[in-house]
Amino acid sequence: MEPPLSDTLDLAALSGLDQLQLMLDGRLPAAPIAETVGFRLTDLAEGRVVFEGEPTLAVYNPIGSVHGGWIATLLDSACGCAVHSALRPGQAYTTLELKTVFHKALKAGTPVRAEGRLIQAGRRAAFSEADLRGLDGTLYATATSTCLVMERS
Repeated sequence: MEPPLSDTLDLAALSGLDQLQLMLDGRLPAAPIAETVGFRLTDLAEGRVVFEGEPTLAVYNPIGSVHGGWIATLLDSACGCAVHSALRPGQAYTTLELKTVFHKALKAGTPVRAEGRLIQAGRRAAFSEADLRGLDGTLYATATSTCLVMERS
């Protein structure tokens, strides 16, 4: 049996876009949070990513809609991976700030797309935005993010 590509590849030697492309192609496993929360990377370009998912009743809050944490996690991933897609080999990032605005309640079983876009990337900070929409175009939430860009140690 062949070892997983992730065991034989120096990920730090790849650009962020190349890392994400390997995930999109199924040659690297997705981040564990994607399975935990229930979403997947479906489209990718430098400075732009798309995730799709469908919330279940397991992520409902006490008032009968999808918990804001599920939405914020999906938007954080979209914002963060938009930044990730612009990283040079040897760079890493972490979210410093995430602002999420909830526009409409989301119900279980509603397929959604989170599109993240890089606004600006500098040497130490990057800024991105994302929106969460139903497949019919309904806007459920938006987010902006500030990320710290650093060299991998």
